[in-house]
Amino acid sequence: MHKKNALIVDDEPDIRELLEITLGRMNIGTLSAADLTSAKTMLVEHEFDFCLTDMNLPDGNGIELVQYIQNEFPHLPVAMITAHGSMESAVEALKAGAFDFVSKPVNLELLRHLVDTALNLKPLEAKGDETEIASPTLLGEAQVMKNLRKQIMKLARSQAPVYISGESGSGKELVAKLLHEEGPHSDAPFIPVNCGAIPSELMESEFFGHTKGSFTGAVSDKEGLFQAANGGTLFLDEVADLPLPMQVKLLRGIQEKAIRPIGGQNEIPVDVRILSATHKDLAMEVENGDFRQDLFYRINVIELKVTSLRERRDDIPALAADLLTRIADEYQIAKPELSNDAISSLQAYHFPGNVRELQNILERAMTLCENDVISIADLGLTSIGEHSAGEAKALDPETGDEETNDENKAAAVGSLPEDTDSLESYLEDIEKNVIVETLEATRWNKTAAAKKLGITFRALRYKLKKLNLD
Repeated sequence: MHKKNALIVDDEPDIRELLEITLGRMNIGTLSAADLTSAKTMLVEHEFDFCLTDMNLPDGNGIELVQYIQNEFPHLPVAMITAHGSMESAVEALKAGAFDFVSKPVNLELLRHLVDTALNLKPLEAKGDETEIASPTLLGEAQVMKNLRKQIMKLARSQAPVYISGESGSGKELVAKLLHEEGPHSDAPFIPVNCGAIPSELMESEFFGHTKGSFTGAVSDKEGLFQAANGGTLFLDEVADLPLPMQVKLLRGIQEKAIRPIGGQNEIPVDVRILSATHKDLAMEVENGDFRQDLFYRINVIELKVTSLRERRDDIPALAADLLTRIADEYQIAKPELSNDAISSLQAYHFPGNVRELQNILERAMTLCENDVISIADLGLTSIGEHSAGEAKALDPETGDEETNDENKAAAVGSLPEDTDSLESYLEDIEKNVIVETLEATRWNKTAAAKKLGITFRALRYKLKKLNLD
């Protein structure tokens, strides 16, 4: 294994010396340049594994060097040294293609981690721009999907914050996971957090942790999500749901690369890559005053758009086949095939709930089909499919079922027993009791029980698995 070499570009001799000593202790060879011209000459004459450049140089700025390296040496990760508090420069550098940034005065612990990460990157192929991620989980031959996979491959080599936009059910968390898994620290934690699911009064403690006795009920020290994700990735799902006071605190944590637990005296340095997503229009949220512009600017350094399923209908047959394989494996039942008519019907459907809805439809169809073939009738799209694109909002985006009108909803809620969480859990309990009674009546003969219940043997096996009765 050859000794790694780094190029340091800074016009201040003291900083150059500090960086040379720090990297030297990491057994990394260094060469230094005091300006842009010398740096470009050295890049041509020597081979480097990493470059660290200051923003302000006597004959230009670091952004020019980042762009030059991107064009001439795309395999070479370059990090930017920015002035303290100058987030505009950091964001500009990341947009230009910098791998990461470090602020003055340089925190040597964070710098060492940054260098380790950069040297850990997967090597680019000779034709890096043609390489795309080979993921079995992000299927599709549509050009938008090929482009998305290429973008993920490229962005996995950067620490830049990525904002993933797209409709509900389109696979935003999957994209975030792949950005993490294809990155230099795929073995480090990937921590997804649904920002809309945390009660506002617990948010600060959840994100930053707390010390023992810092508030009533704090019986011990607690590590927050930032610390849990240290060295890895923190995925903020439904980031638009963060309350404004929390947005301020989150912005500070991201900018300073440090957090202070509730009740803590000192800030703790954290090295976390921030990925975020929401199905809402975040720019519109900013315009309406519901989301801070400075936080939007910080997390939306690069935007990745995940296409809706109806915009890539040709991918539906391959996606459906893959989902059927996964569902059949999970429930340990034979994988059925889709009839040609069923495939055509799926391709003609609007899919307001995207891939998640396709999965729900197929799961339901598997329990109804006979002879291992899913027909149009098994899909249950007749009533759903009659809706036009404009009426799609009348469907439940999670399941694809038609939403009940307000009166029906009120009636359903009004008739629930007080100790029941939801209509779904109430109906599940009833279904579970009926199945258990039928199995007991048939002495746990599943074939006889399925016949008595008027469902297929496959449907019974599926329900037993889903209701944890197997």
